[in-house]
Amino acid sequence: MKIYTKTGDSGETSLFGGTRVPKHNLRIDSYGTVDELNSWIGLVKDQPVDQATKNFLIKIQHDLFTVGAILATPPEKEKLKNGKERLNISKITDVDIEQLESQLDQMDVNLPQMTHFILPGGHQAVSFCHITRTVCRRAERLASELNATTPIDPQVIKYLNRLSDYLFVLARKLSKDLEAEEIKWIPEKY
Repeated sequence: MKIYTKTGDSGETSLFGGTRVPKHNLRIDSYGTVDELNSWIGLVKDQPVDQATKNFLIKIQHDLFTVGAILATPPEKEKLKNGKERLNISKITDVDIEQLESQLDQMDVNLPQMTHFILPGGHQAVSFCHITRTVCRRAERLASELNATTPIDPQVIKYLNRLSDYLFVLARKLSKDLEAEEIKWIPEKY
């Protein structure tokens, strides 16, 4: 099978289920940003992180493929006329979100209390994590915008929101593990 199909040469692509849309369609931008996020998660996973974190990041990558499939499926293709599911698409569940929350809580309990905003940086791995967090926030904003025009599974937005929190706390954990300085943002008084 060739990787190129030439079907997108005119600036259109197919959603899951076959619907053709312009490549600048909000739905394409939404799941494309989730794909970008997944790549950044892979980069964070390849940093000096413990094996348990690597394993959980791989689980997140699988979840993000599910999120991408959900976002790539227009509502009219989700169900048949008789109400049965047309496409066999996994879902993001409460358990997936609870796992993020559990990981967040486990990391946060061992970190110093935050008293100020923190400037991203201190170590390359920490910086990658912060970039990944900001891409996640963009994915969340795009999913929210898509939801405003065409309702999507609310679990997607909730998952992306919790994932960005997870990535922030992971950046703090990496700072501690790698003995990198967390620089507080203290507004200058004029």
